[in-house]
This record gives sequence, structure tokens and C-alpha cells, in this order.
Amino acid sequence: MCGIAGIVSTRQGRPPRQEEVEAMVGCLRHRGPDGSGVYVDETAALGHARLSIIDLAGGAQPLANEDRSVWVTFNGEIFNYIELKRMLRGLGHKFATNSDTEVIVHLYEEYGVDFVAHLNGQFAIGLWDARERCLVLARDRVGIRPLFFSVTGGRVYFASEIKALLVCPGVPRAADPVALTEIFTYWAPLDERTGFAGIRSLQAGHVAIFSADGRERQGRYWDWTFPSRSCSDRRTFAECMSGLDDVLMRSVQYQTRADVPIGAYVSGGLDSAMILAYLRRFHEDSIRTFSLRFSQAEFDEGRYQRDIITRFGTDHTEVVVGPHDIADHFATAVAHAELPILRTAPVPMMLLAAAVRKAGIKVVMTGEGADETFAGYDLFREARVRRFWARQPHSRMRPALLARLYPYLQDSPVAADAYAQRFFGQDLWGHGVPGFGHWPRWQTTRRLINYLSPDLRQAAREDYRGPPVARLPEGHASWAPLSLDQYVEAHTLLSGYLLSSQGDRMALAHGVETRVPFLDHRVVEYANGLPGRYKLMGLREKCILKELGRRMLPASICDRAKQPYRAPDSSSFFHNGKAHPRVADAFDRSNLLEVGYFDVEAVAKLFDKCRRGRAIGFSDNMAFVGIYSTLLWHARFIDGAGVRDAVESEAVQMS
Repeated sequence: MCGIAGIVSTRQGRPPRQEEVEAMVGCLRHRGPDGSGVYVDETAALGHARLSIIDLAGGAQPLANEDRSVWVTFNGEIFNYIELKRMLRGLGHKFATNSDTEVIVHLYEEYGVDFVAHLNGQFAIGLWDARERCLVLARDRVGIRPLFFSVTGGRVYFASEIKALLVCPGVPRAADPVALTEIFTYWAPLDERTGFAGIRSLQAGHVAIFSADGRERQGRYWDWTFPSRSCSDRRTFAECMSGLDDVLMRSVQYQTRADVPIGAYVSGGLDSAMILAYLRRFHEDSIRTFSLRFSQAEFDEGRYQRDIITRFGTDHTEVVVGPHDIADHFATAVAHAELPILRTAPVPMMLLAAAVRKAGIKVVMTGEGADETFAGYDLFREARVRRFWARQPHSRMRPALLARLYPYLQDSPVAADAYAQRFFGQDLWGHGVPGFGHWPRWQTTRRLINYLSPDLRQAAREDYRGPPVARLPEGHASWAPLSLDQYVEAHTLLSGYLLSSQGDRMALAHGVETRVPFLDHRVVEYANGLPGRYKLMGLREKCILKELGRRMLPASICDRAKQPYRAPDSSSFFHNGKAHPRVADAFDRSNLLEVGYFDVEAVAKLFDKCRRGRAIGFSDNMAFVGIYSTLLWHARFIDGAGVRDAVESEAVQMS
């Protein structure tokens, strides 16, 4: 993995200078500590911070084709580069390196902007066509790797992280009020939005082309899609499971391609255990594995992790995290996320990446994406119960099924029958409307907007474009309800939060590349084409994946109840009724008034509630963490200077 950056001037913009792109690359050293490079001509400047994984000696970037008319700076991995290189050589192309990067320039020569359709990988690409005088930006299909850009002052600026854009004097540094309200509803900004006005995110599965005359064109080259519910699929469960085994094995085999050792995360759950089982098929030597433990039993999965480690005999490292660790490193996590976050879960992932890097490992396999592709979340089960209930809204038996949800929560929303029926029984009339399955989560999170100041809420209302279901693709009306729920989940929480704030940004804070075989587009397409009853059978989640797992995993892993990864939230920031010093400073009344985002009186009441240990449920915890992270984010990126220096110094201290 790497960090990329660049500046391209249009006819109205001044030519880029080498020192400008070098400053951008300097902000990305944590992503690529193994080397750096720049390319500059009269119109374009490309930069690269390298994490060397493939072709350690010859894979330096930016990299060009034979006549140096096409240049690329690339973050990620192209897993099918060996097959692509063989095909391109057959078409007459000559290669100067053994890197996966070089296939990009030759594919572009052969297919133009359609080159992305040939790639199997996780990538963010900046390509400069010196002949046509155009910049091409491309992002992988599901949004594993980030890519941000800003068009201002006759220039296009792009980078892997926003902090590299903010060192450019021409790029604005201002909060986007709509983005804040979207974060406080959907956990992340929607579509192209970031937390910053004037800075955009290239969406997953998209290509953007910027011409020298200032024109911009964008197009989607891939999206999640599902068969019509009227389609008859006669495949047996066994046939589908055999096909799934094949596509997963090929995905893991592709993603083991590297010229450095590969490790694996072990969470204690089914998904990461299955990836480790497949990885073992291609690696006879001992595999390095890493896991998170928590000092609080409610969050700890050590028992299950030990079962997996014993089964596969790995060389294992565990990182034990306590509340004080979260409080001490939360600001650093926000600095890397570059967004307000609603949970503390990214912090332990960042600490785990530090341990991976310290062990000398640069690449780890993870089980991310299985819950989205195989309907593993309680959200999908909850939606099924609510739709079943909606057919007989006055039934007393049907809502009793809610008791089977959230068994891992101490303060479960279904623990009290009366409350559960009131909360989950809201808006049952909308059971046929896209987004119905997500309404309870969005309603819970949206309460956070009540803590925003009236002025900010008004500013957000003036530019709000509606919920994510307003942008569903053509043909979605024919999909089954579960498919609609999966699509919305993939385009909100997965791409906007899990793969970004909790995934890429925390791992690359320490120069660690994560690989996610469940999000190989071939796996996603196969899973999306499965009959829904094979994924969610009654209220049994990930049914086909669990049955496949029984062939290779301990029964304790396949039979355990789903327990999502979580970390202690507001309680992490208080000890014996006293706030962590940085928390107390952030929530000081004068600071809240100066920042101006929040209703000061409402925030003061929440702070006191959390200080006294009386915060319960998701709303209080998300509100506290969201407000605190927003205050840190504002101080670092909107109001603060020296962004690069602060982030780099904290990263050094953690290592």
C-alpha cells in the first residue's frame, strides 16, 4: 500500500512546482515509509510515498510507459497482474519492471479509461496522459482504498488523504455542515461528500476524467447488483456451497501474491478464521497472526481466538487494550480518520496495526466484508422480523422474535419487551420502502443532530439531498428486501466507515496493508447472486458461509452467536468521575462556544451524564464520542495548523 498525490493545472491554473507535490507526499509518509518519488512537467505533478510489497527493487513510482507519455501514481495492489502482463505481452507491450503497477499504463494504452474493468484489486489510481493532456482518477469497486480531490483555482488536486490536500494553499479548509449531519445519521458522509467543503471523495467503482480545458467527467464502471426476486434459481445448497468454496479459495490465492511475508488478523469470529483456513492451504510455514483482546470481558473474544490459533498452529501476537489506551490514542485516530467518528472501535485497530508493523509484517489478511455479502449483521435479522411483524402489526407473538437479537449486549434494546415493541414497531407501514431495514439505526443515530447548534442545522437543511435510498440504481424495485438492505449497507456503513475510518486509515497509520478477500468483486458478485434463503435462513445469519466453515474450523467458531467487533465508548474517557485531561479541555464551555457547532447546554448535560457513568445505550455513547471527535477534528483540521507535523509526531510516539 502507498500514498499518492498530485496537481494538474488547467489553462487557467499556474503550473505545478516540485516542492508543492513533495510537501503533499510528505504528509503521507506513514502510508509509504519505504521510499518516495515525484514526476513534474509543465502541467502535471505526480507524487508517491511507497510501501514496497511487490517488486521491492523495481517498483518505484511514479512510473511511465515506454515513450513516457502515460504516467501513473498508484495506491494498492493489482492481484491479477501476472495474468494481465501475460496478456499484454501477447499484444506487443514491453515491460521494464516486475511490478503490478506497470500493467496499469499498458492497459490504459490498450483500452483507454476502460482499463479499470480488467483489474482485480484494491486501488486508487492517478494517471496522467501527457498526449491528451488529461488526468484520470480511478477507485476500486467497493472503496477499499481512498482517493480525494479538490478542483479550485484552475487546478485539480488529488491525494490518498485529505491532510495532503490541506497543505496546498489553494485548497479550502472549511467544514461542510451537511456532511456533519450525515455523519450524525449514517455514520459517514454520503456519495462524494467529505467533512470538508470543496473537497470530494471519488466514489467506489468510479472513474473521473479531468481535461486540460477544465472539463470534468465521471462514470461508474461497477456496482453491487442483485437478481430479480422473480428469478428462479434451481441450484441446490450443496452446489452453491461448492461454488462459494471455489471462488473464496481463488480470491485468497490471488491475494497471497506478495514479495514480503503475509500475516492475518484473528478476531475470534467466523470470517477471519475462514480466511486463515484458506491461507493455510497456500502456506505450509508458520503464519503470523494478530488479535485484539480487551481488559473488559464484555468486549473480549480471547476464548474463541485461542480455539482458532490452536487449530492452525500460528505464531500469534495479541494486543490487550484497556479504556486508558483508547483515551490516550483517540485524538491520533481522529487525525488519521480525518472525519468525526461515532465509536471508539478504530482506536484498537490502530494499536493492533502498530503491533503488526513492530513484528516486521507489512501485509495482513482480514475477514472484513463477509457480513455485508452474506447477511451477517443483526440489522438484516431485525429487518426480517419487522417485515414479518408488519404483515400482522397487531400480533403479540411476532414481535417476540426480537428477543433472539443482540445477545452480546449488556444493555440490549430488546431486553425490555415494552420498549422493544415501541421502538422497533415504529413505521411498520413502510416495510416495502427501500431503507426500511436501516430506519431503526438511522433514527437512533439521528438523535445526535439534536446536539448541533440551530445555525448549523439550518445551514445543513439548505443543501441536504435526502437519504441514500434516493440514489438507488435502476432496477432495484425488482430486488428482494434482503438485497435492498445489503445494497444500502454496502454504500453507507461499509464504504464510508468500516473500510475507511476503521480499516485503511488505521492500518496505514503504521504502514500496514490490509487485504480483504471477501470483497474481491468475484466473491461479491457470486454472493449477490445466491438465493437469499441460503444467506439468511429464517433468522440464521450467514448460513451458507457457516456450513462451509464447518469443513475447516472448530465447532465452537461455527456455532457461536454473532458478536460484532466493539470497543468501550464513553466510559473510556472517565475514571472515578474524572474526565481525561484532553476530554475536559475539549468540552470546556468556552471551547464549545468558540467552535460553534453544538448546543452548549445540551452537550454539558450529556458530559455530566457520561461523567457519572449513567450513559446507557447507543445514543448516549455515540453522541459523546461523535461530539468529542468532532471537536478534535475541528481543532486539528479546520482551526489548527501543522497538521502533518502533529500526525507524524504522534505516529512516532506510538511506534
